[in-house]
Amino acid sequence: MDAPNTFATHCLAYDVSAIAEAARLIASGQPVAIATETVYGLAADATNPLAVAAIYAAKGRPSFNPLIVHVASLAAAEAFAEFDTDARALAEAFWPGPLTLVLPARAEPGIASLATAGLATIAIRVPAHRAIRGLIKASGKPLAAPSANASGGISPTRAAHVLMSLGGRIPLVIDDGPCPEGLESTIIQTGATPRLLRPGPVTAAAVAAVIGQPLANAVGGIIAPGQLASHYAPAKPLRLNATEAERDEWLIGFGRVAGDDTLSATGDLVEAAANLFDTLHGADASAKPKIAVAPVPEEGLGAAINDRLARAAY
Repeated sequence: MDAPNTFATHCLAYDVSAIAEAARLIASGQPVAIATETVYGLAADATNPLAVAAIYAAKGRPSFNPLIVHVASLAAAEAFAEFDTDARALAEAFWPGPLTLVLPARAEPGIASLATAGLATIAIRVPAHRAIRGLIKASGKPLAAPSANASGGISPTRAAHVLMSLGGRIPLVIDDGPCPEGLESTIIQTGATPRLLRPGPVTAAAVAAVIGQPLANAVGGIIAPGQLASHYAPAKPLRLNATEAERDEWLIGFGRVAGDDTLSATGDLVEAAANLFDTLHGADASAKPKIAVAPVPEEGLGAAINDRLARAAY
């Protein structure tokens, strides 16, 4: 169910006073949208069940879909999750940064059960971006923060995307420019069989190199964000692996395939990842009723890009 428009949503440029206002709203139990290195997040106090419920209400997000808890450091994460050898190695290698670990939750960790969808595990990350890190410090709280958009829609990589999707549903957006990574974090579950739950900016190969073994694929139910079959979706039909556009399609190109817009004219996968959601927003706003996307190679970051595109086209 869509959330009612009950707020006058303000947008403030990132600075100390904007973070202080965001921290005040966090303390009052309200969610605020804020830049991270991956996508804009909708952050609220992860220890406050009503604040976490406000995230779900604003997004229209199903409550069986857990949230990622953002903390300031590995030491802070250890208060909420049990780290095995692989998890610690990955945290030391990639934190702060765009890697989320799904780990056993500690007994009585203080995190609202709604944030973990009642599971025995917790998804946790130490972000690198100055805005979200500033808010964690100013609020003094672990922050649950899914993408700041209506559930299932295109993820926001600019403050304008948040306003288009959640304007009237949340009180504040902190604008700190476009997100440098442009893709949601990689999600790994460690344990006897380490698994890739969601590809992202940290590649499976990079993770495997740290833990000394390849990753298995996800199995079973929803234990982390981004595992729904249909996700990141524009309002228009989306066709993949298109080398040219039909008359009614807006073509997003890549490399040698030119289009109305492009992920990367030079075929740079890092540039393509950063541009992915921005180009999808542009295509969704175009006059054409359908969208087509050029082929993207599966190597490296291409795996994460293709994961998002496949779920958007589902």
